[in-house]
Amino acid sequence: MSAGLKPQRGTDADTAGTGTGTGAGTGTAADAEGEERPGPCGRKGRRSRTLLALVLAALLLTGGTLLVLTDRTADAPGADNLALTDSERTRRVIADVSDALTTVFTYTPDDLATTEQRAHDVLRGKAAEDYRALVGKLRRQVTRQKLSLTTQVVRAGAVELTGDHARLLVFLDQRAKRKGAKATTAAAQLSITARLHEGRWTITDIKAR
Repeated sequence: MSAGLKPQRGTDADTAGTGTGTGAGTGTAADAEGEERPGPCGRKGRRSRTLLALVLAALLLTGGTLLVLTDRTADAPGADNLALTDSERTRRVIADVSDALTTVFTYTPDDLATTEQRAHDVLRGKAAEDYRALVGKLRRQVTRQKLSLTTQVVRAGAVELTGDHARLLVFLDQRAKRKGAKATTAAAQLSITARLHEGRWTITDIKAR
């Protein structure tokens, strides 16, 4: 039996050495090379794992970035600006301020006193003081020249709105008429500061732009 096995082993050795001229040494190198060089399936699997790792890393980085941006937005001054989020409250402050401006800057010689009284209800603080000073200067001129003024809000927008404080930008068209003269029109742009008082927005400051 042992004599019959020897040629088989020799044949195996000769077959293993074919192509290199070396016997067992070549077989060992081939085995090692087979371990170091995976087949196509192994390479694809490793590439898939690498790609998955990169995707997960990108997702983690993106998620971290979003968290940072969210924190920054929450800490930013504009985060509490309801003009960006509360449309109903924004419409209310624009409506109240527009009505107030139309009221206080629309008058005739016969109802100037009534207009002053209405201004008392919709103006507060510096705006009320400045308006009283303006009317004090205009009263004699309005009476003597029979001067009438009509004001219309063309456009208004809330720049900042919190719980009880607001800043607005308002564009006006004004039409002035003196007795015996043609009416003249002019545009005005105002920066308004308003405060919520007893359920109604009142104007506390008026600045021409």
